[in-house]
Amino acid sequence: MSTLAHKIGSLLFCPRCGTLLHLPLGNEPNVVCEQCGHVEPASSYENNEITTHSHPDAFPSSLRQKRKTRTKIHEASESLLKVAETCPECGHTEAYTKEIQMRSADEGSTILYTCVQCKYGWRVNN
Repeated sequence: MSTLAHKIGSLLFCPRCGTLLHLPLGNEPNVVCEQCGHVEPASSYENNEITTHSHPDAFPSSLRQKRKTRTKIHEASESLLKVAETCPECGHTEAYTKEIQMRSADEGSTILYTCVQCKYGWRVNN
């Protein structure tokens, strides 16, 4: 009895040597491993269910920024917001934020961040 290829997502790997198997061309009934000659039926590529996940911060958006957990911090007469944002300098996960309009009125606002730990500052245009 032959062993079928190992599936990882949409990729199939040779069960004998671990080489990535190519997609079947046209109506070929089999795929042959280029390294060891293992013959894999083309039907192994059928009915593969693929699920992908992305990190919540992988796609920045102004709406996501507004959904983040916020805590008001009162320092002197100025109120700042503390948000869950990762500092690009030190990796700390909290930053103070302030939203201001730096560009023309028909363009989005600019969000200024300051790391709670190292005080590094950066900005994001909405």
